[in-house]
Order: sequence, then structure tokens, then C-alpha cells
Amino acid sequence: MATVLPDPSALLADPHAVYARLREDGPVHRIAGPDGLPVWVVTRYADVRQLLADPRLSLDKTHRLPGNYRGFSLPPALDENLLNMNPPDHTRIRRLVVKAFTPGRVERMRPQVQLLADRLLDAVAEQGRADLVAEFAAPLPITVICDLLGVPEGSRGDFRAWTDAMLSPDPAKPDVTNHAMAAMLTYFPQLIADKRRLPGDDLLSELIAVRDEGDRLTEDELTSLAFLILIAGYENTVQLIGTAVLTLLDHPDQLAAVRADLTKVEGAVEEVARFDGPALLAIRRFPVEDVTVGGVTIPAGETVMLSLASANRDPARFRDADRLDVGREDGGHLALGHGIHYCLGAPLARLEAQIALSTLLRRFPGLELDVPRDEVRWRPSIRARGLVALPVRF
Repeated sequence: MATVLPDPSALLADPHAVYARLREDGPVHRIAGPDGLPVWVVTRYADVRQLLADPRLSLDKTHRLPGNYRGFSLPPALDENLLNMNPPDHTRIRRLVVKAFTPGRVERMRPQVQLLADRLLDAVAEQGRADLVAEFAAPLPITVICDLLGVPEGSRGDFRAWTDAMLSPDPAKPDVTNHAMAAMLTYFPQLIADKRRLPGDDLLSELIAVRDEGDRLTEDELTSLAFLILIAGYENTVQLIGTAVLTLLDHPDQLAAVRADLTKVEGAVEEVARFDGPALLAIRRFPVEDVTVGGVTIPAGETVMLSLASANRDPARFRDADRLDVGREDGGHLALGHGIHYCLGAPLARLEAQIALSTLLRRFPGLELDVPRDEVRWRPSIRARGLVALPVRF
């Protein structure tokens, strides 16, 4: 089955409409990827969920055949991370860091995150208006993840700029992206060297001790893991918070229900993650053998993209799938993945989004958009779903 990807502008403007058409047309499509090279896109919930946990689909790029889309490329010192690994290396490295993100340990961070959310809103309260992305949704997770890693406060503004440049590259300004990557590549080894000289009570110092005492991490694995924790801990959460606010503003009845009972915030965050989550596509995978999906055989070595956005709107799995329902009972969305590659930081992302949303609605009951709805812009990415800015008044 072959399909030509629609105009990229249509995919950026309304990815859910595009994926709905693909999903109706068939369970899997061979399309042209962002670089023009072929990629297989899987669209239906049952197939996506199964393949997320299927060991025949490898994250290791060495299984990719030449001439197929390979995804974002990084230097080796940043590329030896969990998004490019299978067991046993994936198991070994994930085991070292998962303890930092257990539900119990994350719950103990609640007072710290709540204090930060209130401080950020204190800073804009008297203005009566704000860009919620720049002044709230972005600084909240970048501060939390930098605290966790032990990144000095003076470097955090740089981290945010570098991360934004790498995650939403401007084709007209390739030098900006290259500079961001080079800056990361320079900064992390220096930060690790500083932590070796003067360890702190932070996750990076713990990982360095594991590397130096137990030799369970190579130097590239250590650098890449720190890089991944920072990127993933920032990107998905800022996008989830921003989209949650906009989505509720777009659905006044659901916003009213949450405002009337803030205990519904937890369900609202889960429903927004399903309805319009931060990841449109899971990380690319490469079959180690031929894999058949819905009667279509995907050859070994070709590139597979699993559409989380499409799966989460599949009417065969979710009742009224295109309707936002903060009280939805048919859970099981795939916004944070499934299987051994399930999002490591999911408990922390949930906590931050719940606190951000409940604090915002509690403190600013008159919250509304400060620009016409058609002026709200999304980042130019077919992989990630996030707002450029969210001007509001209160």
C-alpha cells in the first residue's frame, strides 16, 4: 500500500484530520518522510499498541537499510541514549535511572513543584496577561528537570534556547540548530567534569558515581543519558501544559467542569494527552525481520513510524474519540508509549501538568485567550505537537 503524504501545511494545521483519513484508508501506509525518503506509518490503535512492545521493531539505527528515513541524527556523544537502544543495553541503562522517576519519589517533589508554579504565576499576576508558554509552561519543567540533574541556575536559560532550537529547527536558519547542538556537546562533558570534582545531591552526580565506580556506563552513554533526561523532561511537559490550557479554553463546558471541581484535573490531563498529546509519532523503529500489519508486509530494515495521535483518536478503541471528555472512563491512551520504552518520566510529567493546570485555574478564574483563536500558532513539526506561544489575559 503506497500513499503520498498530504501537503505538510495541512499536516501542521490539523494533524488529526490527516490521520483520520489515513486511518480510514488502511492500517498502514508507505509515505514520503520529512526528508523525502520512504517511511511506513501505522495508524490504528490495536496495531500501534502491539508494535510499541514488539521486539521485532528495533530502535537501533544499525538495523536501518540505506535509502530509508532514519530520523534526527546526533553526534555519538549525544546519540548513545535510550531512544536508540534495545535490550540488554536499554535494560541496563534504564535500570540505573528509573529510580529517580518512581511514583513515590516523584510525589515527594510535589511541594517543590507547587511552590515553583505559584512563584511563576506571582510574577505575572499583576500584569493581567502573559504568554503562558514563555512565562509558565516552559520555565516550570526546565527548572524542575535542571534541579533534578543538578544544572546550575546560570545555565538554564541557555538550555532552554538550545533545546528549542534543536526540537523545532528553522530550515531557513540551519546554523542556529548546529550551534545549539555544538553548545550541548561542549557543555555536558564540562558539567560532568565539574560534578566529578564536586559531586552534589543530584541525579547526574549519582550517575557519574555509577560510571566511575561500577563502570556500568560508558562516557558517551553518561553524556547521552543526561542529554536525553533534559530534553525529554522539558519537551513533552511544556507541550502538554500549553496544549491542556488551550484545549480547555476551546471546550468551555469541559473547562467549567474542571473549574467547578479541581479534583477532575487528573482526568483532564489524561484526556488532553489522549485528545491532543505532545507526541504525534513515536520514535522511528526498524524491523529486524519482515513484519505484517493488517495484511501489509513491512520489509526488514525499512523505517516504521507509529502514529500515537491517530491511535488515540481511533473510534474502534475510544467512544466518541474526537470528543474531549475530562470524565472519560475508557482510558488506555498511548500518548506516553507502551512496553519497555514507555516514557521514563511519565510520573513527573503528569505531576507537573496537574499542578500547573490546577494552580492556573484556581488563581485565575477569568483566564481567556488574549488573541484571536486563529492567531495561535503551533511549532512547525510533524513529530511533536506544541505551541509557539499562548497569550492569555486574566
